[in-house]
Amino acid sequence: MFCHDVMEKIIESDGDNISLMTRFKIALHLLVCGRCSAEIIRYEAARDILKIDFFPPVPELEGIIMEKIYREEPEDLTETAGEISFRSWVITGIIVLFSLCSSFLGIDFGKIAAREGSSFLLPLGLTIGTIVSAYGAVFIGSHLKELSERFRIHS
Repeated sequence: MFCHDVMEKIIESDGDNISLMTRFKIALHLLVCGRCSAEIIRYEAARDILKIDFFPPVPELEGIIMEKIYREEPEDLTETAGEISFRSWVITGIIVLFSLCSSFLGIDFGKIAAREGSSFLLPLGLTIGTIVSAYGAVFIGSHLKELSERFRIHS
């Protein structure tokens, strides 16, 4: 075996699933080649450091956290929705939508859009759509009970 083959076999297999004949060839090569022997010693030392010393042991927090969760009393979540008034959400949404749409009316927008083309308009449209969708989702999620009562949607 050549030096490159020996190093490749050891690094790829980590010494676990090498056949007996291949192990014999590697041992014979390491007996003859001092450079590969030194390289393997350094490789195994680095591997042991990474396995043991690189990631320090973590305390077992899972049991403690789960115990606290089980002991916790469930909260009544029926009255916590809609802390900000419905009207404030709508007014804020209109302001956000107007400010996003007014970006098309800027002084430099025409120059940039003409120069960059769709490589500028596509990300801008995606950004505006994402912001409006996220705002709508948070609005609906926070006022679901109020909206279902207003539009008489009961499950």
